Amino acid sequence: MPGDPPRDLPGGALGLYLHFPWCVRKCPYCDFNSHALRGEVPEADYVAALLRDLDADLESLGDRVRPASSAFLGGGTPSLFSGAAIGQVLDGVRQRLGFTDEAEITLEANPGTVDEAHFAGYRAAGVNRLSIGVQSFNPAHLQSLGRIHSRDDALRAMRVARGAGFENVNLDLMFGLPGQSADQALADLEQALDLAPTHLSVYQLTLEPNTEFAARPPALPDDDRIADMQAALQARLADAGYAQYEVSAYARPGRRSRHNLTYWTFGDYLGIGAGAHGKWTRDGQPRRRAKHKHPKTYLATAGSAACWQEDHAVATADLPFEFAMNALRLVDGFTPAQFEAATGLPVSALDVPLGEARRQGLLDDDACGRLRASARGYRHLNRLTGLFL
Repeated sequence: MPGDPPRDLPGGALGLYLHFPWCVRKCPYCDFNSHALRGEVPEADYVAALLRDLDADLESLGDRVRPASSAFLGGGTPSLFSGAAIGQVLDGVRQRLGFTDEAEITLEANPGTVDEAHFAGYRAAGVNRLSIGVQSFNPAHLQSLGRIHSRDDALRAMRVARGAGFENVNLDLMFGLPGQSADQALADLEQALDLAPTHLSVYQLTLEPNTEFAARPPALPDDDRIADMQAALQARLADAGYAQYEVSAYARPGRRSRHNLTYWTFGDYLGIGAGAHGKWTRDGQPRRRAKHKHPKTYLATAGSAACWQEDHAVATADLPFEFAMNALRLVDGFTPAQFEAATGLPVSALDVPLGEARRQGLLDDDACGRLRASARGYRHLNRLTGLFL
């Protein structure tokens, strides 16, 4: 029914994000909280810290505690951790919080850090969805991105994942890479489609602040070539039966990412781990909390208020922007009822930005009352969401 949550997203979902901050090496484009590994992963210490952190957040939730409908183990590189360690984390979550019967539990995996034993261990631990960071199958482009894996590693990872019993698999691809042509971007996509993932995340490479690429920018395709590339990729994905439901997300029917939909619909989620962010609503007031980024500081403080780098209520004046910058990423946009339920504000609070968005041709209203970005608005999403500040 129009106005209902997306079919893949349980109403009132509570998400759980678990961050694993180490990588073999830092990629030059990456602005996530990741740290090059020196020595062995401190598995036991970090698992214990995650569970202390979860205990502290659950105490803050009060009567908001309920089973999680999704969990996402991201990084960094969670696949540096053994299946046994991931099992200990998920068992601890089950004991403290629990999962709904059909919970989606996703783990990010780097093709250069996994083998049969890893994937079998993750499946035994209860992980039922993988997100494999391929980025490209082209050896030259993998090198330019600083990736530690090869094309063959990516193909093997998908084969091994299937052999371990994973039916629900996302592949990450990037386009607009240094020196990349539209034909090369399409060749990457064709290789990905041959592997028959259930979901594809297709991102444009952007130069983010405080990254190696920002300090020493590579030569990227110009805006016209990027636009042509994106249009060709979108057309091919649609032809292959992958429906776009968010700026960078394409899925087979029934395979949208439930966890990411929690973000995009301004739902509640706990952020556990070094640098993890969480957002939840208590007594009608949305709050945000972020943990210390550096692994050493996090390990020393997890489970106490000293671990919280940020902890604040979202100001009423900020709610329209925070909601819009997420919900307008969705192809279907949102309804007035969804805005009111998520923020506690009347939809009239959006009158000024909605009016300006319509005037600029950045917003569409459909017959069912949904508010969503127009084709022009989707191309200029930062401009559109900026109107809600």
